[in-house]
Amino acid sequence: MLPPYHPEGFTDFSDPNNRKEFEEALEYVRSQLGQKYPLVIGGEEHWPGETFDSINPARPAEVVGTFAKGTAELADKAVEVAYEAYQKWQYTPAFERARYLLKAASEMRRRKHEFSAWMVFETGKSWLEADGDTAEAIDFMEYYARQIMRMDKAHEQLYDFYPTEQLDLQYIALGVGIVIPPWNFPCAIMTGMTTASIVSGNGVVLKPSSASPAIAYKLAELFWEQHIPAGVLNFLPGPGSSVGDRLVDHRLTRYIAFTGSKEVGLRIFERAAKVHPGQIWLKRTVLEMGGKDAILVDETSDLAQAAQDIVSSAFGYQGQKCSAGSRAIIVRDVYDEVSERVADLTKKLSTGETDKGPDVYMGPVIDKKAFDSIMEYIRIGREEHTLLAGGNAIETDTNGYFIEPTVFGDVPGDAKIAQEEIFGPVLAMIPAKDFEDGLNIVNSTEYGLTGAIFSKDRARLERARREFHVGNLYFNRKCTGSIVGVHPFGGFNMSGTDSKAGGPDYLLLFTQAKSIADRM
Repeated sequence: MLPPYHPEGFTDFSDPNNRKEFEEALEYVRSQLGQKYPLVIGGEEHWPGETFDSINPARPAEVVGTFAKGTAELADKAVEVAYEAYQKWQYTPAFERARYLLKAASEMRRRKHEFSAWMVFETGKSWLEADGDTAEAIDFMEYYARQIMRMDKAHEQLYDFYPTEQLDLQYIALGVGIVIPPWNFPCAIMTGMTTASIVSGNGVVLKPSSASPAIAYKLAELFWEQHIPAGVLNFLPGPGSSVGDRLVDHRLTRYIAFTGSKEVGLRIFERAAKVHPGQIWLKRTVLEMGGKDAILVDETSDLAQAAQDIVSSAFGYQGQKCSAGSRAIIVRDVYDEVSERVADLTKKLSTGETDKGPDVYMGPVIDKKAFDSIMEYIRIGREEHTLLAGGNAIETDTNGYFIEPTVFGDVPGDAKIAQEEIFGPVLAMIPAKDFEDGLNIVNSTEYGLTGAIFSKDRARLERARREFHVGNLYFNRKCTGSIVGVHPFGGFNMSGTDSKAGGPDYLLLFTQAKSIADRM
């Protein structure tokens, strides 16, 4: 009998012992940098020839790892091997599949700082952000293991009106799943999507982000070391244009689980809709595609707390979160005060190489492409709006991709930087005439992922409960930091298919229900 699920705790880095343990983990991972990693299909290593490097965005000359690059031919092989493995894996009892997740969670917990340290080097996460990422990955495994065992008793929810029939309701696996995770939560989201697929009885081809393949390989190793049947989990990094498209298009692919940009998500959605020769099902897509998230502040709220949470929501992990609060919509009566508080707090944020210590709040953005894109949005912001804080690239001896946390004021709700997902440390301060106007501005983008409202007016909060159109809404707190099993996560409109990761219905997306009646 498993104990009740409880979220993993976060590390207190004010404790000298915890700091020392994390520093030791950083040194261990530093000693592992630069190694070579293969493709793994059906338990066999493949080295097709071409490779690519994963680099440290704080020090781009520092290679985290060199990875074999997948090909279209190996993509075909991976799907076929996963399909063959699924034929047996689907019949493995749910409690046995769950056991793999629980063992992996236990091992990740034991090596928690090591997994976090990999993210510090590979994705520029701060100690706190990396620690939270690893904790969330552990939570996904613990939670989904319990959920699949709950679903295994679904027949108990049926109404037994006919004593002459023995009833059963089974949630069976779909088939081969293509898992395409993002780089911004390289452990948590990747682990959640992958293990939801595995525990549901599917065969998996994991195509990690090219910016964060090392942490994905480390997760896969946890399962390979447990001797999960060969082919259940296959590791295939490679270009989206060749490997990704081939995986999505394959006739044996049953579903695609993706987290990333709207552009790529729509491409997957469109390609998955086409039925190929020999394909006997409609492919399912589980898509999370970003957001342009807003925090609405009215004149009744605690303005100091609102300002603090606006800054935390906007600049945690350099604003590279789909849940990041990139719009702060402030009613005119308190706009000047809140803007001043936000700008002052932003100017106090520390930026630097995150392996140097837990007091570094912001690290680099993920790569040169992201750096250039964000700086272009900042250029537009400088031309069109009032710069309140930041606005510059930060030059370093290491040529890292550092950008100052940036705040623009007096931004109209329909401005480019208020409508498009920037995915970086850029915050638009938007004045609203009143609460009514603010709520209209909130809902004026094509996204609907997260949002928050600060108010002491219960009637306004209840109206926001109805009309603030997002998948995750928070009252009087920041709009980031969802907890598995507590805040099921997923959004509306162009934010995706509202697949509620970390919620009680998430595994339904990776299964199909089979009703059986046996006349006695």
